Amino acid sequence: MMPTPVILLKEGTDTSQGIPQLVSNINACQVIAEAVRTTLGPRGMDKLIVDDRGKATISNDGATILKLLDVIHPAAKTLVDIAKSQDAEVGDGTTSVTLLAAEFLKQVKPYVEEGLHPQIIIRAFRTATQLAVDKIREIAVTVKKEDKEEQRSLLEKCAVTALSSKLISQQKEFFSKMVVDAVMLLDDLLQLKMIGIKKVQGGALEESQLVAGVAFKKTFSYAGFEMQPKKYELPKIALLNIELELKAEKDNAEVRVNTVEDYQAIVDAEWNILYDKLDKIHKSGAKVVLSKLPIGDVATQYFADRDMFCAGRVPEEDLKRTMMACGGSIQTSVNALTDDVLGQCELFEEVQIGGERYNFFRGCPKAKTCTILLRGGAEQFMEETERSLHDAIMIVRRAIKNDSVVAGGGAIEMELSKYLRDYSRTTPGKQQLLIGAYAKALEIIPRQLCDNAGFDATNILNKLRAKHAQVGHSPPYSSEHEQGQDKPALGLPPDGPLEGTESRLSDPAANKYGGDFH
Repeated sequence: MMPTPVILLKEGTDTSQGIPQLVSNINACQVIAEAVRTTLGPRGMDKLIVDDRGKATISNDGATILKLLDVIHPAAKTLVDIAKSQDAEVGDGTTSVTLLAAEFLKQVKPYVEEGLHPQIIIRAFRTATQLAVDKIREIAVTVKKEDKEEQRSLLEKCAVTALSSKLISQQKEFFSKMVVDAVMLLDDLLQLKMIGIKKVQGGALEESQLVAGVAFKKTFSYAGFEMQPKKYELPKIALLNIELELKAEKDNAEVRVNTVEDYQAIVDAEWNILYDKLDKIHKSGAKVVLSKLPIGDVATQYFADRDMFCAGRVPEEDLKRTMMACGGSIQTSVNALTDDVLGQCELFEEVQIGGERYNFFRGCPKAKTCTILLRGGAEQFMEETERSLHDAIMIVRRAIKNDSVVAGGGAIEMELSKYLRDYSRTTPGKQQLLIGAYAKALEIIPRQLCDNAGFDATNILNKLRAKHAQVGHSPPYSSEHEQGQDKPALGLPPDGPLEGTESRLSDPAANKYGGDFH
């Protein structure tokens, strides 16, 4: 008699396990890597992605592309999550981390198919990873914070490296200086939210500017704003979350009055409540009034008559950034508008930029903040420019925090590959093969850079291996080709200090293994 089968999962549940499922997972990850492979490096191509609503996105950023793909395979989703976490933590290197993860899986696929236990592979890869991290610590170049010129030079190189593969690579010198200036304006906390990026359509990219302070687009204003002054020196700033306009009664509201006088009393009460609020704001000494909620025509004209500036419907993000920069706090009542809750800046002005007017708060004493005003043409182009600058800002922040950089252009990966290959020869058993596979996987970065540039990857990688195998303390060589010559990445002579002008290729050390560098 056959035993009754025990059903644990609901009918129709797909269950698969064992080696075939492992191989299937690896293959799914390969497909994800193929989607972003051609975007790597300065000669990488952009992708045009159209979502189900018809919105087109042009991007070179690995994380952005993977976010827009509707991935359903659970193993492939893990690779997408890796790219997202890299984007959130480091800001750049999302394509590299995706390619490396997929290549690691590709190199161990034959061993999985032969039945090698996954734990043996995991142990070997953990050993190789620790060796690679130790080697990165050994050969990384420290950014000397005492030498401001050298630090700035190295930070600009990091920004240039991040921007070289982007849509704005032709303007990388211009934007790298702007990005470094923006990060240098911040305080020691280097809060990303203290850098605002605003897009103004029209004009050339070179017309973009960095504002040392807060800037945001002029909000909708009622009649009367034309009479308001557009420039103040040392103004007090009231930040409100209050509606300053007469509102119609709520739906289904009912007021019963017996005489005209009763009706007039209700109307007068409404006006008195509004004017009472406006009087208190005026008496507080504030010259600039910002509110998250609407400021009506009566209030606008009231403030204009008293040489005050007002703006309603200010986005919450801009209001909070103004608060953090100028001091004070956002008030939900006008009954306690003292000097303690009012902000202040050195200069407030309203400026015309392209077809838009922008409000500028300069010389903010409480916190160091800045705003980048981007100019450009098509909307998709502007969005990709914003993403590119975000990546560059994240990289410069990371380089300042961890004060260490390594060679770019695939040089660090080639050096690690050589080091691990040499180490694997001293290791017996299966570990030797697996660490060798790890070393080979690292070569995917320089190989893909060559492929994307149209070079013969096999030929160039052979030359690079020969360069890295030279006896002595030769510098890491990158796969960036100039007139057929491999060039030392970071410009490191055999036994001398950093020469910042020889190469533009450098990456924060943390970008290579996703952790803080100490």
